[in-house]
Amino acid sequence: MPHRLAVYPGTFDPCTNGHMDVIRRGAALFEQLVVACAVNISKTPLFSLEERVDMLKRVTSDLANVRVESFTGMVVDYVRGLNGKVILRGLRTFSDYENEVQMAYANRTFAPEIETVFVCASLDESFISSRLIREAAALDGDISSFVPALVAERLKAKAGALKGEVERHGKGQ
Repeated sequence: MPHRLAVYPGTFDPCTNGHMDVIRRGAALFEQLVVACAVNISKTPLFSLEERVDMLKRVTSDLANVRVESFTGMVVDYVRGLNGKVILRGLRTFSDYENEVQMAYANRTFAPEIETVFVCASLDESFISSRLIREAAALDGDISSFVPALVAERLKAKAGALKGEVERHGKGQ
């Protein structure tokens, strides 16, 4: 039986046009796509979970079969809780592939009934990462072609925090 629901998990800090590309393509592939905003214990996000969920809901509001939720814990447990069978992931580069396949194998070990489906990023979006966007915004770069307009506005509002993040990591010196 075909899988009607897929879950696209991520931190989305912030949501980029690359994420939107995967969301739109996932929405075309599955009857229902849940964009699942994660609490990632290994990352310190710029935006709060509530801010990230709000932005995602706003930028996906034109997609009738997409809903945005948040979750904590293991993604396979979250997918099981939705009676889902598919995790959707986007690939940009070969290093993404290595990391994503490693994660897919781990998820498969914990939940063999859940498949991971990969879509390759569109060429125009393949170099965009949330980290790159945060760094460019902190350095007053024009990020308007890399993120939805709402996200660009929210990043500008966080300019001070962004500059501090770049300084903490020794970038832009």
